[in-house]
Amino acid sequence: MKLKQKLSFLFIMTLVLTCVITSCIKSEEPNAEADILWCSVKPDDILIREPEINNSDVLLIVKKGTDLSSITLEFTLTEGATIDPPSGTQLDLNSPKIFKVTSEDGKWNKTYTVSVTDADMGTTYHFEDTIMKNENQRFYIIAEKDINKNTTLEWASGNAGYSLTGVAKNADDYPTIISTNGYKGNCIKLTTKDTGFFGRDNDMPLAAGNIFIGSFHPEQAIKEPLKATLFGRPFDKYPTRLTGYYKYKRGNDFLVLDKESGEQTVDPNKRDICDIYAVFYETDENFKSLDGSNSLTHPNIVAIARIKDAKETNSWTFFDLEFDYNKKPNHDKVQAGKYNLAIVFTSSIEGHLFNGALGSTLYIDEVELKYID
Repeated sequence: MKLKQKLSFLFIMTLVLTCVITSCIKSEEPNAEADILWCSVKPDDILIREPEINNSDVLLIVKKGTDLSSITLEFTLTEGATIDPPSGTQLDLNSPKIFKVTSEDGKWNKTYTVSVTDADMGTTYHFEDTIMKNENQRFYIIAEKDINKNTTLEWASGNAGYSLTGVAKNADDYPTIISTNGYKGNCIKLTTKDTGFFGRDNDMPLAAGNIFIGSFHPEQAIKEPLKATLFGRPFDKYPTRLTGYYKYKRGNDFLVLDKESGEQTVDPNKRDICDIYAVFYETDENFKSLDGSNSLTHPNIVAIARIKDAKETNSWTFFDLEFDYNKKPNHDKVQAGKYNLAIVFTSSIEGHLFNGALGSTLYIDEVELKYID
């Protein structure tokens, strides 16, 4: 057994004994958690898929043409928590609504934004705007907005997980940020970063800059990091190409994580490279979303567009990726929004394995998803 495993075992046993002894001499204290665990919707036939719930958002994906003026939401919360507005309140969800969850002990609260979308998803991405969720937000959330400045797509990233490390001092210290040095206007800048003592202690010594269509669940990042990233949103058309512009500069030493020892070593035979890809896949009752463990391998995938000739380049370089279909999608299910599309950018191709070169940096701008109906 590794020394770290022995120490972890002793620590856990000490903690368990302490909890047992403490529970014998005092009554159970009120719960300090303030989370939305589940959300049900009435009318109950308007959702295309289950609600997406992450650290501060609930996304409801509904059928086209749904009347959003009179929707009732019922929430399942952590034990003893309360929510305002309360469960069962009838709401007009034509615009996002803010909910405040307060813990049973009254000392903690979280705000959630509940928003609604249908299967239509924007197909041009300029990376010009960011959004602020609340006054405690520490990192960039990059979003696409229409001419009226309404958010049409909120990009996900691993920034929320990186915030747990305590390394970043401000928004520009995170792996995924917005930059003014774009092909046109702003762009996204993705950088592979060190995760400090916290990351090394949890066998996650680096974090690749990433941005993707989907959601990130920081509560899963420590226990099952590959399950923390959920890729894709409903798309009711047939994607054909993904185009855009990129610049890339790799870091110096390619670091490899040994899963057994938890140690990082330099592999002199490997060099870092970025990754750009999109995936179109079928969902069903038993399979709702790709994650970090199967985003390119799951049998429900019907088409992939992926860069094959990524390289270092100091100037903006055009990419044009064709979707390669391995089977014919079910047309009725496509039209019903039962297929998801994910687009993913990362500064280190093996970042999901915590391998890569610190300082590897990928810039992305002016991306377009082409399709046929």
